[in-house]
Amino acid sequence: MSEKKTVTVKLVRSPIGTRADHRATVRGLGLRRMNSTAVLEDTPAVRGMINKVSYMVVVL
Repeated sequence: MSEKKTVTVKLVRSPIGTRADHRATVRGLGLRRMNSTAVLEDTPAVRGMINKVSYMVVVL
């Protein structure tokens, strides 16, 4: 079996003062506070979420 591809994202900018849908996207990625990281499955949906809030997160 092939191993699932993953992507690690880190929250590097506070979502305070940003749009409500962007805050919800950050929470949907599993990021709670500054410098928190999440390992997610690399799917088009996750890539789209990362792209939407790319000014707040970094892909490791």
